[in-house]
Amino acid sequence: MKKKTFLICQILLLIWFFLDMTGVYFKDSYLVTRSYIDDGLFFLIYLSTVVLFLIKDKIGKWAVLTWSVIWFIAQFMSHELVTITGNGYENKTHYFEGAVKWLEIDGVYVPDVYHTVLHILILAVTVTGLVYVFGRKKPEEAKT
Repeated sequence: MKKKTFLICQILLLIWFFLDMTGVYFKDSYLVTRSYIDDGLFFLIYLSTVVLFLIKDKIGKWAVLTWSVIWFIAQFMSHELVTITGNGYENKTHYFEGAVKWLEIDGVYVPDVYHTVLHILILAVTVTGLVYVFGRKKPEEAKT
């Protein structure tokens, strides 16, 4: 069950992150812009770790877990840390001004909807990966 949950979270993240490769636009705003030039390498690395996990579970689980931890730290420093410290506020609000947002607060950068869901999914992959890799196995799971 732990492996299945881990894999489901990976697939959800892969699908959500793929939106970044294509972009999702509305009349006057967007969920995410097409950013394959900026984020394509991140997507390919994550896709590779998921494929490796599907082919070779023993090394693939470590690849997915390692990459998701690195990716979460990078996203946290790029988005949530700006909210907490206020550093880079002008750049973030200008860069994401047309994005669909949960709320807008003057003088505070609040990550947009796309990035909030992305961060939750990255965290879900990280947590389910930690549980899968380091969690105690039930006797019937130890045999497989």
